[in-house]
Amino acid sequence: MENKKLVYIIVGLLLYIVSAVGSYFFFNTSNANASKNQAVVNIPNQTNDKVALNFDNSQPKTQPCPLNGVMYTASQQAWWQKHRPLGIMIENEIDARPQSGISFADVTYEAVAEGGITRTLNIYYCQDAGIVGPVRSARTYFLDYVSEYGDYPLYAHVGGANTPGPADALGQITQYGWDGYNDLNQFGIGYPTYWRDDTRQGHPVATEHTMYSTTSKLWAIGASRGLTNVDKQGDAWDANFVKYTFKSDSPASNPTASDITVPFWGDSDYIVEWKYDAKNDDYLRFNGGTAHIDRDTNMQLTAKDIIVLFETQQSANDGYENNLHNLYGTKGSGDAKIFMDGKEISATWKKDTRTSRTLVYDANGNEIQFNRGHMWFEIVPLDQKLTVK
Repeated sequence: MENKKLVYIIVGLLLYIVSAVGSYFFFNTSNANASKNQAVVNIPNQTNDKVALNFDNSQPKTQPCPLNGVMYTASQQAWWQKHRPLGIMIENEIDARPQSGISFADVTYEAVAEGGITRTLNIYYCQDAGIVGPVRSARTYFLDYVSEYGDYPLYAHVGGANTPGPADALGQITQYGWDGYNDLNQFGIGYPTYWRDDTRQGHPVATEHTMYSTTSKLWAIGASRGLTNVDKQGDAWDANFVKYTFKSDSPASNPTASDITVPFWGDSDYIVEWKYDAKNDDYLRFNGGTAHIDRDTNMQLTAKDIIVLFETQQSANDGYENNLHNLYGTKGSGDAKIFMDGKEISATWKKDTRTSRTLVYDANGNEIQFNRGHMWFEIVPLDQKLTVK
């Protein structure tokens, strides 16, 4: 009997230990996974609380936005001078439309990311966009363009290309000293700065098309890391920033570039058409044959200046699935086309290094003076054929 009791006691202790250890690992693993995946929480109908709504626009608009020349009030300038430029990757896959926040970007860069599908890098500084998204992953050529906005521009994305080789965007972010500092990778931040909302587009979409944030939340993360208008060393973001020059609108009495088609890789869902609006002296954007709408304003996307940069384009050949990673010749020089005021201007572009400003010159070698407003850069291969009517 005594031996049986001893056996029961030993078995009981063993079961207790196994149960305790199992519970420990189960709950710790669950908590770790919950922490790792906290941003996948579905939080629909987030408040689109925009700082810009608080500005008194009846005041004189005397202060130019340093990125695109738009004139704002002194109070709005005082607001933007407290933070630094913020670049956000927003996708353009057909299921991701309508997107949120692109219409409030000061500058937009668009290029084919993979499979003929374009993606946009949107630069925010002088306006609060409120909700932005769907946010997608980093690509190396977009790093070259966001690098023009100071040594440590805020860069928001969801992961990125990480196959070893020339297209390794995440590796380059680490190499540049951005990781955990100005880099706002959702994988390292999570909820509530980022959240998933599968209801915003108004139709069923895959999970990868549901990540959102707000410009104010992202600027707040930057500030928490010591990145406001200055960095941790007290250096201003714009100490070496090269501004474009701007002019007043001068619409053509007889527009010669009223309809511009950028076919990209020819997929009908991603062909971009810009149609000139003489009344407002800007261009209305159509994508895949339909008006491209901002989800939150329900207004069509527009641009004052369309800058088409012709660049070399090739596959990275980095072993990634189906060789989808692209490389663009963002540095060096090449041909360009500028569309503004209903006119077409033949031009050339030049960008010496990753951090150098992309400068654009007319046929006489003079720097282009742009209209004040949303600037939209289209990055296209050298053999791209535009249609201009």
